[in-house]
Amino acid sequence: MVAGEASGDVLAAQLLQGLRARWPKLRAAGIGGPALQAQGFDAWWPSEKLAVRGYVEVLRHYREIVGIRRHLRARLLTEPPALFVGVDAPDFNLALEADLRAAGIPTVHFVAPAVWAWRPERVELIRRACDHVLCIFPFEPALLAPHGIDATYVGHPLAGVIPLRPDRAGARATLGIDDAQPLVALLPGSRRAEIDHLLPRFLAAVAILRAERPRLRFVLPAVPALEGLIRTRVAASPHAAAITVLRGQSHAALAACDVVLVASGTATLEAALFKRPMVIAYHMHPLSWWLTRRKMRQPWVGLPNILCGEFVVPELLQDAATPQALAEATLAWLADDAAAHARRERLVARFDALHAELRRDTAALAVQAIAPLLERGGAP
Repeated sequence: MVAGEASGDVLAAQLLQGLRARWPKLRAAGIGGPALQAQGFDAWWPSEKLAVRGYVEVLRHYREIVGIRRHLRARLLTEPPALFVGVDAPDFNLALEADLRAAGIPTVHFVAPAVWAWRPERVELIRRACDHVLCIFPFEPALLAPHGIDATYVGHPLAGVIPLRPDRAGARATLGIDDAQPLVALLPGSRRAEIDHLLPRFLAAVAILRAERPRLRFVLPAVPALEGLIRTRVAASPHAAAITVLRGQSHAALAACDVVLVASGTATLEAALFKRPMVIAYHMHPLSWWLTRRKMRQPWVGLPNILCGEFVVPELLQDAATPQALAEATLAWLADDAAAHARRERLVARFDALHAELRRDTAALAVQAIAPLLERGGAP
């Protein structure tokens, strides 16, 4: 298994748990993070080695990433596994899967690359690389079928993990937040480049928010690999006393908060499943942004907006992601008037429907879909 970042690590861990329920003696190894390792996964490299987004950012780590893939490919071709599962990280996994499949190793890709949103040319590589694709959104198998790609909708694992009615009071008690305290969750991302680009903007927005609403408090869940860097940068902020940096605990932060300021990515879907208003932000190297914009096929970047088919929450991207704009969009969600209340209620209703659509027994459906491949490869 190869899981290339924090969200993929969580998805992979849930799949591995389901596989082990059917094959207790199954051994798993490859690239993974703490969630996989907690299940006895043998991590030859940690997930954060692949947690890079953006063309320019990838170039800075290109030699190391290519070296990891070369060594991994050689090892797997020398000692063929019963099955290879690439979890997300399509730029790393698809080329590797194509080589392994050509050598007769069954391959599965978990989380269909979003060819419906951008880079549609990848569909041919998916067809060559994957024996089966596990899709987390219901419309994806029908889009892949005309290209001869076997795919199964398995629901989104997070929709099964996150309760339909989050325990706000319990989460606040866990975090030591008073029930009446207005709270904003800051989720600037799980990659170093995201922290470099977004955290300064988020901290500057905090200053503006505190000037308008002095009672506001903030929680910032940090992935362990970046916790030290984040704590150092938050400590340098004049409003550090109002910001609680957490080790992980992103779900507690989302359950407890009133609104989320969040980097575009899986965390936006998590915020939606927690039924929380949010402001989606993203910023990257200008060249990476220019190249990314050229390949986008939809007007939305955030998953909640893509899945709802409209801008249900604001997106502030690149030059639009100024501290002032981030603060104003956050304050709009916190407003205490009839229009703001109605806006929040409509959003919760949309997110309730989305949660119901994505909620499936993902592990069981995934195991059922890939069992023939695993058994073909010689499962224990």
